[in-house]
Amino acid sequence: MLIFQNVRKGDVTRQAILDRACALGSTVGLEGVTIGRLSDELQLSKSGLFAHFKSKEALQVQTLEHAASVFVEQVVKPALTAPRGEPRLRAMFERWLAWARESAFPGGCLFVAAATEYDDRPGPVRDHLVKTQRDWLDAIAHAVRIAISEGHFRADTDAEQFAHDMYSVMLGWHHAARLMQDPRAFDRARRAFDALISAARVAAPQRRNAAARPRARAS
Repeated sequence: MLIFQNVRKGDVTRQAILDRACALGSTVGLEGVTIGRLSDELQLSKSGLFAHFKSKEALQVQTLEHAASVFVEQVVKPALTAPRGEPRLRAMFERWLAWARESAFPGGCLFVAAATEYDDRPGPVRDHLVKTQRDWLDAIAHAVRIAISEGHFRADTDAEQFAHDMYSVMLGWHHAARLMQDPRAFDRARRAFDALISAARVAAPQRRNAAARPRARAS
């Protein structure tokens, strides 16, 4: 997280502004992310910030876009370096859990906070939030389909259901860890994810095309 003390006005970049907007959004909600508040916190002119973002709504959407780019860098890209199939899904979960536990934003995951704030408030901010979450669910489901093709998961595994359940595990972690302050939240989330994996895994994992091996002829 960028530190803004003793930073000259000319050194405050668009990225720094959005970093601060994400930090604010995670603690006070996206509705609290306004051009006026950022102007006060960063000691920038309102007219200068308005030139960047044009409106409060545009600022909020770009704040979500910036948070998504941080998520991609910290969670998605590192996970994609893991081997295809189950190892990659595990990497996605572990990186996601690390993001939740050690978030770059002081209030925790901005997307979880915004989901509660905008779940019944139609408009461009909600639409953009929904799109980011659908994209992530699609990415998880795609990784599940790869695990099926690699022979790690059963052929009848429901990829969308797996993605839904994996997301539910993370939402449960947020509730248990951040609200309930449950010291067992991390272990519970891990066990829940392991149960998902075990339920999807084939009895004897086979690599892709293993079924195509020629059978030995009966003597």
